[in-house]
Amino acid sequence: MSYNTIRYEVEDDGLLLLTLARPDKLNAFTVEMCEELVDAYGRASRDDAVRVIVVTGEGRAFCAGMDLSVGGNVFGLDESLTPTMEDVRDRGDDPAILNGVRDTGGRVAIAMYDCLKPIVGAVNGAAVGIGSTMLLPMDFRFASEKARFGFVFGRLGITMEACSSFFLPRIVGLEQALEWAYRADIFDAAEAHEKGLVRAVCPPETLLDEAKAFARSLVKDRSPVSIALIRQMLNRNSAAPTPLDAHLTESLAVFYTSQADGREGVRAFNEKRPAQFTGKASEMPPFFPWWDQR
Repeated sequence: MSYNTIRYEVEDDGLLLLTLARPDKLNAFTVEMCEELVDAYGRASRDDAVRVIVVTGEGRAFCAGMDLSVGGNVFGLDESLTPTMEDVRDRGDDPAILNGVRDTGGRVAIAMYDCLKPIVGAVNGAAVGIGSTMLLPMDFRFASEKARFGFVFGRLGITMEACSSFFLPRIVGLEQALEWAYRADIFDAAEAHEKGLVRAVCPPETLLDEAKAFARSLVKDRSPVSIALIRQMLNRNSAAPTPLDAHLTESLAVFYTSQADGREGVRAFNEKRPAQFTGKASEMPPFFPWWDQR
């Protein structure tokens, strides 16, 4: 897919800079941007040249929310349908449901959740509505001093989206998530940092460099397969009903990695040298994805 609303730029050291690129519209979110982001996160998972992802916005905004200037249903939904929970659960990939019912922000969030590479946000300006909720599936978030956030759905008469009712309470706690969602106010980077939504607040001129340096530190001299498994294990097992789910997954993960990059890691440790890992995230162990095998 060629992209019109985003840029996909892989740097020499494996850092993918993913940029929302509608600066004249403050990078407002559209159905087209949804499709392009879903494709980009899937592409990054398959692309062994990509080790880690940094997401930012072009211009003075990160993402000012859904583009409300388009005609018809601004969310791209088919109002001729009367979908049920059974429809979205069992027919989610049916084009009528996929394109006419399913939340576009949620499709992006799930693509991020499924991604095999760590994701770091560099929030350079306004991040409102979907601009805030698309940050939540990221592993870490850095914010410019000029960043602004807002879960403003109540002001528009709609509800939380982009799987934010799942992610936001896990990041900042239920009480804070409820306050931000009920009030639907815009808040600044200092509050986002104080309440745990972002990891750090940076001067605008150093934001991207700091986010990139941190992102690189996550994957330098690390096994891509190990990183991919760790990301999926922590995201999924932290929401599992019992520790047994984690134990079963970890047993298979250690079994297979110990015979691959793990063998090189042990050898390098004993020989007091940097490891030379050869595993690829595009070639995961046979038990992966384990959540589809139950």
